[in-house]
Amino acid sequence: MSSMRTTPTIETETPARKQKKPMSLDQKESIQGYIFIAPWIIGFLFLTGGPILFSLYGSFTNYDVTSRMDFVGLKNYIRMFTNDDLFWTSLYNTLYYVAISVPLTTAGAVLLGVLLNQKVPGMRVFRTIYYLPAVLSGVGVYLLWMQLLSPDTGLVNTMLSWVGIDGPAWLSDPAWTKPALIFMKLWSLGGGMLLYLASLQGVPQSLYEAAEMDGANVFHRFRHITIPMITPVIFFDLVTSLIGGFQIFQEAYVMTESGSGGPANSLVFFNLHMWNKAFRVFDMGYAMGMSWVLFIIVFILTVFNLKLAPRWVHYEGEDRK
Repeated sequence: MSSMRTTPTIETETPARKQKKPMSLDQKESIQGYIFIAPWIIGFLFLTGGPILFSLYGSFTNYDVTSRMDFVGLKNYIRMFTNDDLFWTSLYNTLYYVAISVPLTTAGAVLLGVLLNQKVPGMRVFRTIYYLPAVLSGVGVYLLWMQLLSPDTGLVNTMLSWVGIDGPAWLSDPAWTKPALIFMKLWSLGGGMLLYLASLQGVPQSLYEAAEMDGANVFHRFRHITIPMITPVIFFDLVTSLIGGFQIFQEAYVMTESGSGGPANSLVFFNLHMWNKAFRVFDMGYAMGMSWVLFIIVFILTVFNLKLAPRWVHYEGEDRK
């Protein structure tokens, strides 16, 4: 028998597959969190972020809503500051309204919250009554106030006549149109009052007792205890009221004929002028530019308030230098 030579076989070892490292609990929670907020992210990108970027680009065009959208550079902004008298009128009217209504409504809400924080019988009824105007429909309230401020048959002038005062024409007199809206704004202090009422009930009673033992009167306790303890809420109310004040639109649109802005353009607020440019004459590119000017103004004032806040806002447990 012939011997057969066999060639030895070399066995090669295949490296074991690397097993994927299982995700940690933090990674799983992060993925789940992104899944939960995905609807908000999608909505923000398509319904907020996208329109914001579109409006920024549109402010440099002659966009007319229907067909035209040509790039014109800074022409809208140049026309805004040099050739549009109503731009400066609307900006003045808005600044006038904000400068007077915001401090008055803030101070009024604080005082109303302090009064409704007293422990007297029937206080819940009074709180409900003062809060009700804050939940009423806007347009219905404006129509009601148009009747109340009527110079001949309105209840306001009728009550003034009872004490021998000849009431003004209110919405028909350019000198009284903006004070009329500010007076109307004071009627709906319930929203701010509710915030201050909640914060006042969180002030430790021991502080008042200690101050009373030291001989502090009501005014001193209000000034040195109540106000410092609620300054975070005051700051929040000031910032939100400032932003809301610059957005005033419905009042002037509903309470003036066809949104014209009242007699002598006294109620042509910034947003009303912007709306008329966008949807009456279809100068949408110009209106987009106005919206960015308004954004810059509000942004600067908000940053200024944030920088100024550490000087007067007191947070409990804060180490103030």
